[in-house]
Amino acid sequence: MDVRLTRAGNRMIGLAMMMLVSAVIGTVVVAAAKSPAKPATPAPPAAAPATATATATPTKTPLPTKYVVLTFDDGPDVEYTPKVLEILAKYDAKATFFEVGQNIQKHPELTKRVHDAGHSVENHTWTHADLRKLSATAFRQQIMSTDQAIRAQIGSTPGCLRPPYGAVNAAVQQRAKALGKDLVVWTVDSRDWTKPGTTAIVQRVIKNVHSGSVILMHDGGGNRSQTIAALPLILKTLKAQGYGFRTLTC
Repeated sequence: MDVRLTRAGNRMIGLAMMMLVSAVIGTVVVAAAKSPAKPATPAPPAAAPATATATATPTKTPLPTKYVVLTFDDGPDVEYTPKVLEILAKYDAKATFFEVGQNIQKHPELTKRVHDAGHSVENHTWTHADLRKLSATAFRQQIMSTDQAIRAQIGSTPGCLRPPYGAVNAAVQQRAKALGKDLVVWTVDSRDWTKPGTTAIVQRVIKNVHSGSVILMHDGGGNRSQTIAALPLILKTLKAQGYGFRTLTC
């Protein structure tokens, strides 16, 4: 066979193979160009910004600027203290109760009820003793025993001490201070304990009251039916005159 013929044939075969490969590649490129692009996977929606949970801020009822301090002595009394509490609740009034330790011992649930109703419970000695006439030891026993009885019901120790009969001298002042007590008396005496009649009780309070007055009344220590009758009239009149009610804390 002629060698030149063989080489020419080989060149023709090689050329044919190149043309075939080019055709295949072109077809693939064209097919890829015509194939629709795969849609992009949508990104997940952005997380909504965290919203802080609204925390309710406790609102404290502002203290009235024109006010009186209602105080009740010598309880708790099983008959009259609940009636006083009912009247105070009706007129949305708060008061301070100076309680006698031996009465707390008899009716501890009433002390807790007074406290749970939002009133202040303070110390009025164990037996309603005249503190001027006591030894230092007896003075301490009167106060500390009452503190313990009150604390057992309300969970805290009273800081106010009302001396029975308003009886105070230098020794009482010194001893009270040593026990961390503030002595509290009154500026308006209803003298309800004398049982002068409902009208007299009301008039004594209303005629002498002014803003900041500390009013003395009683929920224990005897028959307090006149006090119960007078209290709604006093509260209604004071509210009509624009007075609010504060409690004592020492």
